[in-house]
Amino acid sequence: MAQILALVAAFALVGFIAYVATRPNELRVTRETTIAAPPERIFGHLANLPGWRAWSPWEKKDPAMKRTFEGPDSGVGAVYAWEGNKDVGSGRMEVTQATPASKVVIALHFLKPFEARNTAEFTLEPVGVSTRVTWVMFGPANFLSKLMGVFMNMDRMIGKDFEAGLANLKDLCERPGA
Repeated sequence: MAQILALVAAFALVGFIAYVATRPNELRVTRETTIAAPPERIFGHLANLPGWRAWSPWEKKDPAMKRTFEGPDSGVGAVYAWEGNKDVGSGRMEVTQATPASKVVIALHFLKPFEARNTAEFTLEPVGVSTRVTWVMFGPANFLSKLMGVFMNMDRMIGKDFEAGLANLKDLCERPGA
């Protein structure tokens, strides 16, 4: 009887591993909002990494987070590294593309709670007197990421932070004089 149970458990484990292996090879999270401000105003808040303290959703999760900046404050080559509590972890991001009033691309290197390399893109699209802002993060999903995705909805988890950040950015950019 014990051998049968062990055999069933082994088949179940192999089946589970096979299921995990068939999950998508890319993590992709997308959120968007419309902000009643011109793209130029919004772009300035996205491309300026020290300015992220005013709208980033992770700032409130760890106000004592250690931050370091390298290179220019804004645009290509701007670097922001952080080390924080369990809610924000640690990592580094670098602006790799900054097309004025249109797009900001950032290379992300997460170190904790687990290592990952992803890309974040912000695109700005004029819509009348407003701007549609789309925030996308994507990157490869290794086996560990796929396994975590079985138990946690990464889109919902990360998406909540994106939604909070976009709401903060909207509030900031729609203020008079922003």
